[in-house]
Amino acid sequence: MSTGLKIVVCGAGAWGTAMAIHWARQGAQTVIVPRRGEQATQLETERENCDYLKGYSLPDALEVSGDLDTSLGEADAIFLGVPSYALRDWCGRIKNVVTFVEGRSFLISLAKGLEMESRMTPCEILKDVFPDALVGSLSGPTFAGEVAAGNPAAMTLAVVEDAPIASRIQSAASGANMRIYLSHDLRGVELGGCMKNVYAVAAGCCQGLGLGDNALAALLTRALAEMKRVGRSLGANQETFYGLSGFGDLVATCHGQWSRNRTFGEEIARSGRSAADIIASQKTAVEGYRTAKSFHEECRDKGIDAPILEQVYRILYKGKSPKEALIDLMNRDLKRE
Repeated sequence: MSTGLKIVVCGAGAWGTAMAIHWARQGAQTVIVPRRGEQATQLETERENCDYLKGYSLPDALEVSGDLDTSLGEADAIFLGVPSYALRDWCGRIKNVVTFVEGRSFLISLAKGLEMESRMTPCEILKDVFPDALVGSLSGPTFAGEVAAGNPAAMTLAVVEDAPIASRIQSAASGANMRIYLSHDLRGVELGGCMKNVYAVAAGCCQGLGLGDNALAALLTRALAEMKRVGRSLGANQETFYGLSGFGDLVATCHGQWSRNRTFGEEIARSGRSAADIIASQKTAVEGYRTAKSFHEECRDKGIDAPILEQVYRILYKGKSPKEALIDLMNRDLKRE
């Protein structure tokens, strides 16, 4: 059954590929555009993303293209399935080939990180480059492999204004394997998606140190409290952090075996290698690494108390050992919950 929508997914990492597979399965005319021409050729030839999402075949209906200009024509929604640090570059490429018409072209970010230089969220970057475009964020507790496999999942689509295309995307993306909720708190949805990656690094450190379930449960509970406090101070609705893009994504990312941020923190604690050395050896993006620095600077400049975010920053950028960070967190002044 056709949705009557044309969906273009820019970026062919694990999450971009999974989202393209989902949309093709939902009956949308779907095109995925990798960053590199050779990757487009590989995907089209092998019908599998062996580099980033091995083991999941691309549906026959999913079109792979290396031609951004041709692909974006008449697109109802353009999903940016790229890391936050690559988003502005992709925006520049898109701007060269698309003229946005208000109410027609819908840009949806799948990224979960702050731009280091500006500290902008992904949708703030989109509006900075495309001030007249409708922008939104799709976020929630979803691992790429499980979405590609068709396992049940739920997500939040955040867009500031009421727009018919947002409701169409919600309806068309939802089905037996996916449930989409709408939200107007774009700021909160994006901040939750960014912060949970930093807390996942902390969770990985806990697991790497072998501290047990009690420590992890305490960390997640206090991380949620900190997420609400920081988010509220930065202009978000506190209630948003109890939802899929806050608490839901926090739990999934801190526990899931698929979580790159959690396994990154675990490797730091177990191996003793520096964060920079581990990042340099990674092929896939670990958003929590860069985002920790952005939140450290934002909280410092605005006087926001965020001890967990601060300790993760010190582990990643100041060489502090996870064990020392834990001691400092446990020895903070006692207070009421």
